[in-house]
This record gives sequence, C-alpha cells and structure tokens, in this order.
Amino acid sequence: MGSLPAALRSYPLSNLAIPGSHDSFSYWVDEKSPVGPDQATAIKRLARISLVKKIMKKWSVTQNLTFKEQLEGGIRYFDLRVSSKPGETGQEIYFIHGLFGIKVRDGLKEINTFLEQHPKEVIFLDFNHFYAMDDSHHYFLINRIRSAFGSKLCSVECVEYVTLQYMWEKKHQVLIFYHYPLYREYPFLWPGSKMPAPWANTTNVHKLLQFLETTLEERSRYGTFHVSQAILTPRVKTIARHLIRGLKNTLVHRNLPMILNWVKAQKPGVMGVNIITSDFVELVDFAATVIALNDLLLEEDESATKS
Repeated sequence: MGSLPAALRSYPLSNLAIPGSHDSFSYWVDEKSPVGPDQATAIKRLARISLVKKIMKKWSVTQNLTFKEQLEGGIRYFDLRVSSKPGETGQEIYFIHGLFGIKVRDGLKEINTFLEQHPKEVIFLDFNHFYAMDDSHHYFLINRIRSAFGSKLCSVECVEYVTLQYMWEKKHQVLIFYHYPLYREYPFLWPGSKMPAPWANTTNVHKLLQFLETTLEERSRYGTFHVSQAILTPRVKTIARHLIRGLKNTLVHRNLPMILNWVKAQKPGVMGVNIITSDFVELVDFAATVIALNDLLLEEDESATKS
C-alpha cells in the first residue's frame, strides 16, 4: 500500500482492489488435537481413526504460506475462523478449519511484527466464524486483539472516509471486523455487516464466476467493503471421490487459471471489485494481479481530466 501511486491515497479503501486469502490461518493444522467443534458429529466419530485426520488435513489446509509470508506476498485481508478447545481449561482461542490451528495470540503477534516494520501497510482482519465460545471467550479474544495492536486499531468510521491518507495521518493500520454482537461495546470493532462476503458454495468454476458477477452487480454503492470469494468449495462426494488428492490437487490447481482470468478482467471502484480472496495464494501471481487492477483507476482519472 505504501507503494501505490499518490493519486490513490485519497480513494476510499472500499474502492481499491485488495488481495486477500481464504481461511488465511490454515497453513498449519494440528492432526494430534481433537477435531474442531465446526465439524459434524459423524466426522468427529470417524476422526478417531488416525488416517481420517490425515485425509481431513488435505481438505482443511487452504493456504501454504504463514501470515508473515502472505503479508510479504501482498495479502492484506485475512479471513479468520476461531474456536476455544472444548475440555481445555482457561480461555485460549485457536484458529480452526476442521482441525485446530495455531493460537490466535501467536498469529496476531506475527502480523503485528510485520506492521511494526511496514508502518504504511493497512490490513483487514475479518473474524467471521466463532465456535465453542461464550461471552467470556469473546472478551478474552477482544482483549488479545487490543493488546496486540493498540493504537494501530482503526475505530469505526464512515466507510468512505477511510482512505490510505486517513489511516496514515491517524497512524492506524488495522481494521477488525467482528461478526458477533459484542462488537457494539468496542469502538475498534467494525460490525460484520460492513464486510459482506457472499459465498458461492460450488465446485463448478463457471457457476462461481457467474455468482461473482451477480453479487458484484448487487453490491451496495456506499457504506460497506465487499469481498469477492474466488474459491471453490468441495462437496462431500468430491472429498469421497478424491480422498487422497486433497483440495489443492482436486479443485484449485485445475481451476486457478480461469479464476485468475476473471480477476484480470475486473475493475475496482464504486461498483467494482474491492477485496478478492483465493485459496493457495502463492500458486499463481494472485496478489500482484489484484493490486495491478488499481492502475485502472488512474487511467479513469486521466481520461476524466482530458475530457
């Protein structure tokens, strides 16, 4: 963000093209821990067999890169699902996707270290799924967020006011979206409704692209950010047919070129793309492709000036 052209610094962040990752923390999941509370009872029973957990790992991991590596590669939006560990004393919170990942506090620390070294970078942390958490777990997590980022946290504001210039002047670097009613008690927690992320829930790349088009057309003109989830979701039968191959080899590798072509054809702006997320963000030049879309805003400015 620090290297974006000066003309884009006064654009609302909701009008810029920003690369994000889906299930951002899932680069490491713990095969030895119990299956997460986000899974059906039948899966939990099956997972007592160690081979089942190995297979689950192949379908739970949606990223290869750590937070630090994703940040260094240009990713600025993170899709976060979190959970307590049932049966564990205390209120520690973990990232989760089928299996438990690292402690949230460790992930936040890693992100904050990057921000300390890159004061002009701005990130979006979207806490959108919570499992096995009561209010006391939420208070614990929110306090962790506050102690990790402190004055870097951007308080809720009119979306259109939030530009890079605004963030830099205030020395803010982090926007937290929190999909749970307690957000009302904290000025630095943005409501989940400000970060809609429609989900296609399909294995078919053509249906996905049609869905992305439709939801962009329906995007609110003002007042929210917008996530285009450029991801394919396996069905139970997909997993059953391709047990050993896993998500990356079954759905992602084959369809990424088509998805990337769709990205290249997009335009940011009021009714255009904003945040675009993908699985395995390093497999193609995903982040650079999304960031390059912002050049179209400059071309638009130039043609408006000439006319």
